[in-house]
Amino acid sequence: MNQQAFSRGPASRSAIPNVIFGLLIANGLVFALQQMNPYFMTVNFALWPATHAQSPFMPWQLLTYGFLHGNLTHIAFNMFGLWMFGQDLERLWGSKRFLIYFLVCVVGAGVIQLLVAGLQGGLYPTVGASGGLFGLLLAYGLTFPNRIVVPLFPPIPMRAITFVFVFGLLELYLGLSGNAPGIANFAHLGGMLVGFLMLRFWGHRRRR
Repeated sequence: MNQQAFSRGPASRSAIPNVIFGLLIANGLVFALQQMNPYFMTVNFALWPATHAQSPFMPWQLLTYGFLHGNLTHIAFNMFGLWMFGQDLERLWGSKRFLIYFLVCVVGAGVIQLLVAGLQGGLYPTVGASGGLFGLLLAYGLTFPNRIVVPLFPPIPMRAITFVFVFGLLELYLGLSGNAPGIANFAHLGGMLVGFLMLRFWGHRRRR
């Protein structure tokens, strides 16, 4: 899955929150296993289409694909985004809620990707934590709307909520136009959609 990195966000703190630290370690270890046996890891733990007759799809892939990455650049950008935008959310929500939110966004993005893959009819794997990351981006923009972030591309300062809106539209355009082949744009949008629904659900429970 595709990813983007950003050059500035909230002021960093000395300690990495527990869940983010664990996710960084887990993704690093899985990436190391990928280098040792890429075929085994991809066939068994990447997300494969569920409707193709020759697909090696298994249910656990809806979660495990989020811990695999295509190359060093892919994992580096995703983990940087996880640290950059996740640390304040974990400190605000607590470790348990943060972990639930992130993993549900990963699974939700995977479900959307399965639907898209079923319509396209191809046999190809999806890997990457970007579905969870895009869910975090949405939560960050809604929780800290007036924070200023500076994307690397383009390096223009903007409010966090503006950034989320612009990125969502960009992902929708790329997904519909097909101008970004090999990138699971609808999985990114799926992560944002599932994240939005979770935030609404939690907000409704608090009001009750």
